[in-house]
Amino acid sequence: MQVILIKDVNNLGGTNELVTVKNGYGRNYLIPQKYAVEASPSNLKQLEERLKQQAKKEAKLLAEVNSVIAVLVNGALKIGAKTGTSGKIFGSVTSVQIARAIREQKGYEIDRRRISIIDEIKELGNYKAKVDFGNGNETEVDLEIVAE
Repeated sequence: MQVILIKDVNNLGGTNELVTVKNGYGRNYLIPQKYAVEASPSNLKQLEERLKQQAKKEAKLLAEVNSVIAVLVNGALKIGAKTGTSGKIFGSVTSVQIARAIREQKGYEIDRRRISIIDEIKELGNYKAKVDFGNGNETEVDLEIVAE
């Protein structure tokens, strides 16, 4: 018996997946528990439409992420830090400061948890930070640390 899964089922498959199961398992467990629906022609058409809409949403999201990446890569972010006479920073530059600089200079709100600093920033100069957008989409951002 073929069924279309509505929810993720351990050791069977994920949402919107077409799987073949034994008749008893499908009729007595999956369908009554609302984990699956029978793979009738109308349900298959609905599945196809849901997959099309999901692909369209993913393509739109990917295009949006690519436009944000293009803006972030274009030019370094200037971050001001309080320094001593030798050029060492009091404290260090954090992902919160980088997120604030992206918001103010580039116009995009990026969660600080998505930003990771590649090397520790303790002095004035040029550094890099990595921004992870999920699904394997990430970019490196150039940082220019200047004295306030």
